Amino acid sequence: MAPKSDSTDAIVLRYLNEGNKQKTLGTVCALPNAHVNLSLFIQQNRPLNSQNVADALQKYNLKKAAIQKALDTLADNAKISFKEYGKQKVYLARQDQFDIPNSEELSRMKQENEKLQEQLGEQKRSISEVEGEIKALQSNLTLEQIREKEAKLTNEVNEMEDRLEKLRGGVTLVKPEDRKAVEQIVYEKISQWRKRKRMFKDLWDSITENSPKDVKEFKEEIGLEYDEDVGVSLQSYSDLLQRGKKRSSGDLQQQCAKRPPLQ
Repeated sequence: MAPKSDSTDAIVLRYLNEGNKQKTLGTVCALPNAHVNLSLFIQQNRPLNSQNVADALQKYNLKKAAIQKALDTLADNAKISFKEYGKQKVYLARQDQFDIPNSEELSRMKQENEKLQEQLGEQKRSISEVEGEIKALQSNLTLEQIREKEAKLTNEVNEMEDRLEKLRGGVTLVKPEDRKAVEQIVYEKISQWRKRKRMFKDLWDSITENSPKDVKEFKEEIGLEYDEDVGVSLQSYSDLLQRGKKRSSGDLQQQCAKRPPLQ
């Protein structure tokens, strides 16, 4: 007696068999208040235990105990095959219901598979090329972004040209009092630098005067670095300050020369 189409036995049997036969998508098994698409179980021709079946058919709201009972019933009625491994049973659709391909069919299937693999490779290459083009296009600026960037660069150029025009016209961009304040700060820092450099030299000479070690090796041993070792020169900063003072003095003389004589 065949199981009813809406019984647990029928569901389990059709899950094991219909997928193996690779039937057309859309096979439906009617249950009370539900329609379940069995196309999800295509190509299930493999050993399964009751837990595998329960997981695959969980949308049917079937309990594992009912599935186990259905599997045992189907096995007892020779609807499916099974094998025991200790306390566990493994079930499989009966293989005698499937058409076994002969050597010619296997060869044809192999050729079809190779052809499909080639087509798949071509499709993947095409997809890769399209993705590359999309990525390249996404990295380009849109017309709106180009216009915004152009406007920004135009403003920057105009600002630089205005500043350059002021410099060419001899306009002082820094107030004399601001320049004097900065020069005073620099002068104080250079004075402190010179003072500390002199203090260090006196102390270092006292330490190394009677030391048996080579001065250069001793300096490297304790990780000491001179200004020159790090590319810094006190004299260059002093010269820079002097040039700034001379330029300030020259600018002042030029401004005085431009003033009209007193009447």
